[in-house]
Amino acid sequence: MLERYFHLTENQTTVRRELLGGLTTFLTMAYIIVVNPQILSQAGMPSEGVLFATCIASAAATLVMGLYANYPIALAPGMSLNAYFTYSVCLGMHISWQTALGVVFFSGVLFFLLTVTRVREQIVNGIPDCLKHSTAAGIGIFIAFVGLRNARIVVANPATFVTLGNFSEREVQLACLGLALTVIFLVRKFPGAILMGIAGTTLLGILVGRAHWPSAIVSLPHPSGTLLRLDVRAGARLGLFEIIFAFLFVDLFDNVGTLVGVCEQGGFVKYGKIPRVGRALLADAVGTIFGALSGTSTVTSYIESAAGVAAGARTGLANLAVAALFVVAVFFSPVAAAIPVYATAPVLVLIGALMVRSVAWIDWADFTEAFPAFVTVLATPLTFSIATGLSLGVISYTVAKAAAGKFRDVSILIWILTALFVLRYIYLAAA
Repeated sequence: MLERYFHLTENQTTVRRELLGGLTTFLTMAYIIVVNPQILSQAGMPSEGVLFATCIASAAATLVMGLYANYPIALAPGMSLNAYFTYSVCLGMHISWQTALGVVFFSGVLFFLLTVTRVREQIVNGIPDCLKHSTAAGIGIFIAFVGLRNARIVVANPATFVTLGNFSEREVQLACLGLALTVIFLVRKFPGAILMGIAGTTLLGILVGRAHWPSAIVSLPHPSGTLLRLDVRAGARLGLFEIIFAFLFVDLFDNVGTLVGVCEQGGFVKYGKIPRVGRALLADAVGTIFGALSGTSTVTSYIESAAGVAAGARTGLANLAVAALFVVAVFFSPVAAAIPVYATAPVLVLIGALMVRSVAWIDWADFTEAFPAFVTVLATPLTFSIATGLSLGVISYTVAKAAAGKFRDVSILIWILTALFVLRYIYLAAA
């Protein structure tokens, strides 16, 4: 049955290789089970409910990818999008997490409609490459800054806005050791390097009395805190369109970039195209809708799936193993709750470092490409808003191209977005 459904022989793989690849993928991305509840809980969400939602939404989306698209690409709540959800939307704009979940739900519905109508590929083609790459880099710096702040390596200062933290604090020392430890694991390419770094830092914290052993190992899930708690009516307000667009935009390119990268590595790309790409794109749309209903931020494909592909995974059978492990993880919430913030802060810094590498693809020799990319990368962390970084990047792109007389480089989509964003800033100035 497995051979007929997943075409194992055709893809030159075996059940053993698929299960091993699935286990490898899960180990490399399992940190999200710990990190996502810690980030979203800062928006006021119950940690146990978020952990349940994280695992269930990841399992559902991963199953869709495996069973419907037959690709070994796992999905989970996106690291950049959970940061945007908490720090920009809930804390920055003072929007309740229930309303924010309603916005995520609508972005998932829009994603679904854009996928089934095949508009998604047209949107990807309409956004300039320099903005795609700079958005990823800007989010990377934004996430790294949040990690440094959570670790108290960087703290507020009334004179200089930010400054170096106090290294005499034991938590700061542990965060630095955790960062060094995780870097060593990543450089040595240990399977589950990020998870090992979190575990090692937590163990050090326990040994020096700055953390405690979990009160239990296994417990029943507690989904009621977030399950079906989204406020759809508030999320449908016209004033939240920009937030919906930000969720949509970031997930759009994050997911497509991951698909292209993993499919290239696995040899799935045929004649410059990804077979069954429509089915693959549908997975994150379903996952995002499911995640909003259960209580987590936007779900997207994970680049960590490349580790599973490197271990031999070639079909969706590997995803069945990943989904099963996510379901099992639901029952280990006490372990996740015992992990301190300073143990997960290094993960944010390292994820940011991995995302910033996309600036290498920007044409820095062309100022009409370099300037909007620079504005996007700079504005995202400094304004503490991904949406602001995106909007200023689009506006600066249009201005730079128009000034150079390169009107053909500006698509109709970019002209429309530029007009909307300019009107948005005029409205904010008048408010």
